[in-house]
Amino acid sequence: MSTPSRPGRRGRDVDVAVIGAGHNGLVAAAYLAKAGYRVAVFEKRHVVGGAVVTEEVVPGYRFDLGGSAHILIRLTPIVDELELESHGLDYIDLDPMFFSPSSDGSGVYFYRDADRTAHELELMAPGQGVGYRRFLDDWLPFAEMVKDLFLTVPGPFQIGRKVLRKRGGMNMREALGTITQPYGRVLDRYLTDERVIAPMVWMAAQSGPPPEETLTAPFLLWHPLYHVGGVARPRGGSGELTRALAACIRSHGGEVHVDTPVESVVVEGGRVVGIEAEGGRVSARCVLSACHVLETLDRLLPEDHRPDAVSRMRTGNGFGAILRLALDRPVSYPGHDPVASRTGLQLLCEGRQQVSAAYGEYLQGRPASNPPLVAMTFSAVDDSLAPPGHEVLWIWGQYFPRFLASSSWTEARSTVARSLLDQF
Repeated sequence: MSTPSRPGRRGRDVDVAVIGAGHNGLVAAAYLAKAGYRVAVFEKRHVVGGAVVTEEVVPGYRFDLGGSAHILIRLTPIVDELELESHGLDYIDLDPMFFSPSSDGSGVYFYRDADRTAHELELMAPGQGVGYRRFLDDWLPFAEMVKDLFLTVPGPFQIGRKVLRKRGGMNMREALGTITQPYGRVLDRYLTDERVIAPMVWMAAQSGPPPEETLTAPFLLWHPLYHVGGVARPRGGSGELTRALAACIRSHGGEVHVDTPVESVVVEGGRVVGIEAEGGRVSARCVLSACHVLETLDRLLPEDHRPDAVSRMRTGNGFGAILRLALDRPVSYPGHDPVASRTGLQLLCEGRQQVSAAYGEYLQGRPASNPPLVAMTFSAVDDSLAPPGHEVLWIWGQYFPRFLASSSWTEARSTVARSLLDQF
């Protein structure tokens, strides 16, 4: 990607100034540019992408610094509507999507094809494939309805109409009774083998709460959509998505400026009229902030215009920790196919008790001593990420508080890194 220039003359006019070139800001900017608006995006880092960026941290090895597996975007029309393939985006479908090895040497594979997944589960543990198929059949309509709500313009009438149209044969009273429950309890209705339950619990826990917390069932009931949209990777790294979005913006006459931090939002006469960026003021009919809400309201807005609610906002105390490794040989799961076991997300979870215990330590302000893990070795399907015969390995663990009760991350980071590797 060629490095775009910094803003030109002071006082240049645009319709929309976008603060931050993360994937959300870029998607919004791309739609606006395609609709004919004059758009300019301003990013303080040297590269677009925010949490969806890929960089060569170790020479010869390309690592995603944030989001890696693309799931939700596959359930939206974004890629097609913005014609991102014509801007260089090339998705690799991951199949199997997930692999979960067990301590007894067996392993569970979740394929894009739901019937194949259920069939192999039934062969491994009679009754589990039937239960899994019943779970999918019961909750796919609900998951589809939630997906459609996400793609609906917000508003009580629009959402209400969509619910009425999409509920199909669902018993809404029964569905409401289920979605208020803990997701661990919901799974007990369908499955009995912890080898199957554990990876499903672990995927639901990626949203945060442990499996026994009430009102968390929707984090599990989303699961059927994995078989609809699949799991994919942009060839060359996750950051290829945001590079394609930036190219799309430019192709429609928009501007994307990196190395250009925004210093403040300009307010005149009670209205936002632009931004003050490094290099000068940019006048805008509208400012779209795609950075953290507190960064927007507590720093960029002039003090006189900050909402009173800012002082009552709080952010969570961290969540997970990630270890990135450049390996001189591929990861190996003994007894399992050397490619299939490394293709998708590797869900290394002993069971729901492990998730709950790690969450308990997190609440105490301590790093999880026995964390469940997600391992990712996407060099198995994309040889551009590592030298021939080598591997890139991401290890993601939960739960890890940002603010520790009795130490600092300067002191704890090497111990946590070692524990993640030992656990893997």
